[in-house]
Amino acid sequence: MSDLFPTDITLHKKSRVLDISFSDGQRFALPCEYLRVFSRAADHRTLTSPVTGKERVNIQRLEPQGDYGVRIHFDDGHDTAIYSFETLHELGRNYQANWAGYLRRLDQIGYQRPAAHEGAISVTMLPFAWLARVLGSDEEVIELPAGEQTVADALAVLRGKPGRWAELLRDDAVEIEINDMAAALDTRLEHLDQVIVLPKSPTAPGNE
Repeated sequence: MSDLFPTDITLHKKSRVLDISFSDGQRFALPCEYLRVFSRAADHRTLTSPVTGKERVNIQRLEPQGDYGVRIHFDDGHDTAIYSFETLHELGRNYQANWAGYLRRLDQIGYQRPAAHEGAISVTMLPFAWLARVLGSDEEVIELPAGEQTVADALAVLRGKPGRWAELLRDDAVEIEINDMAAALDTRLEHLDQVIVLPKSPTAPGNE
């Protein structure tokens, strides 16, 4: 058995996200669409003729495969791919790069994802001050499904990224501004909003 294994797997059917925590302390929030189009059974199509039309796909159930992985049963009938724990960890670590590449490939073939027309929105999260330096990013574009579109929902997506995101973006550690106005955790976001994430502390933890 690999030293890398999940310590918790939670399926959020409403938001269509698989939340996985691993033994190395990493935690990832993986959209069902992402897992479906990057299924190992569809790798060659993802690279040459990408899988499309999976914006609303969900996971019906997870079937454990010994001590090395899970078979994911999607609600579109796709149930042939087994995801090893190493594969899930890799998909989590490389989510941003993989997804950006997938979207570029869709653009190249002229495919328009209909997610925005089904209630989903895209927002840009902007870590500010030392947060950008410590997190290694000053801009994160994320998609929020219908019904999950508050500031709190957006922060929850970022906390699923590997590294120190969960630690540094705690509710009590950051302040939020939208259009130069302070925003609360329950503030609802609009499509294409730019959300500034400000640290409450003037210095990064460990640099006091």
